[in-house]
Amino acid sequence: MEYFERPASGERALLLHVHIQDRHNLAYAPEDPEEFRELALAAGVQVVDYVRTSRQVPDSRFFAGSGKVEELRERVLADGVDVLLVDNTLSPAQERNLERALSCRVIDRTGLILDIFAQRARTHEGQLQVELAQLEHLSTRLVRGWTHLERQKGGIGLRGPGETQLETDRRLLRQRVAQLRQRLEDVRRTRSLGRAARVKSSVPTVALVGYTNAGKSTLFNRLCASDVFAADMLFATLDPTLRRLELPGIGPIVLVDTVGFIRQLPHQLVDAFRATLEETLEADLLLHVLDAASPERDRQRQAVLDVLSGVGAEEVPLLEVLNKIDLLNHVEPHVACEPDGRVGQVWISAQQGLGMPELLHSMSSRLELVPLHPMRLPPSLGGLRAAFYAHQAVESERIDDEGFFWLDIRMETERLQRLVQSFGVVTSMLEIDAVPDIAAGQS
Repeated sequence: MEYFERPASGERALLLHVHIQDRHNLAYAPEDPEEFRELALAAGVQVVDYVRTSRQVPDSRFFAGSGKVEELRERVLADGVDVLLVDNTLSPAQERNLERALSCRVIDRTGLILDIFAQRARTHEGQLQVELAQLEHLSTRLVRGWTHLERQKGGIGLRGPGETQLETDRRLLRQRVAQLRQRLEDVRRTRSLGRAARVKSSVPTVALVGYTNAGKSTLFNRLCASDVFAADMLFATLDPTLRRLELPGIGPIVLVDTVGFIRQLPHQLVDAFRATLEETLEADLLLHVLDAASPERDRQRQAVLDVLSGVGAEEVPLLEVLNKIDLLNHVEPHVACEPDGRVGQVWISAQQGLGMPELLHSMSSRLELVPLHPMRLPPSLGGLRAAFYAHQAVESERIDDEGFFWLDIRMETERLQRLVQSFGVVTSMLEIDAVPDIAAGQS
């Protein structure tokens, strides 16, 4: 059996974008080809050329058609291309087939994003998360990489060690993945202790979320007079940063800068960065930063909302921040309200410092709008009490002589009702000035 030696990676890259015309296939949603060029530049490669083609459905062998693959092979030889970057998700077989046909390294969209993350992660936690995502991605590609060692020989002096090299690689990979998951679980526990301390001190948490390169870190630096790395490139920030900020009318809050999201974010990264994204799940308010000047603004908004939904943060109160208005004509800083009177959008320029007073006032008003619900819980509902603490919603607590918990819960009413109902409790009395006795409504 032929042993296939994978080519070494390099820096001269040819980009390939395959537009899939089958719009009924949800796996191939509308793309933004120029975003892929920005991803390639963020990875530090030299883009030789950008080839675009279209197909009704992907080719099962190469993803692109065989004629286009032959054209790519000629370009690779003529231009000294080291790596082909494909703006699609390839199967392991398609990736290997392309590498054999082109005699150069082939990396799909998922692999490219993982490579960028590996370059940018600086904290120990971020490096653990990236390594976990890379290993999970690699686990599907450990096929015939060691075919020359796959057969165990028989006879005296020729018997193998008991497992093939491929099996050994998979076993070692599983062991390393288990170690990384355990370390990240330790990180999660450490973060939960930090959140518990903030709950105890009644310090609200506001998390910045948004599409990559929307300006979150620039806004973070503007609000906190900080020096977090910010640049006009995709995924400039990977590691979460927390700073204390004085908010008018509220007092001290914790502001969190998080990793940027992107269209078709590899699920390995969503899973691996779950410990980081829990900062958004437990926040009192999310600032969804959008690039107001981007023609892809609506798609980017939906991509972020999809990721938030994936980690269970879709119910956290959210305020949209339309950034980069300095790139628009005749747009001044302003606030847009929802039909119920709540502030829904703030238009600013973090780079120019425009709209900062409006943003701070809007943040204060949204945090003040979260109502306080006093309630009385029986000891049998300790799980619900723990859930309130997990959501950082407990303002104060006391226990009476009968063992009942008297809690002051600060949470939006609809969100509170859903949480209470998830524990099989029915109550129709969740007013600020009343004390609902949930014990009476327990089903």
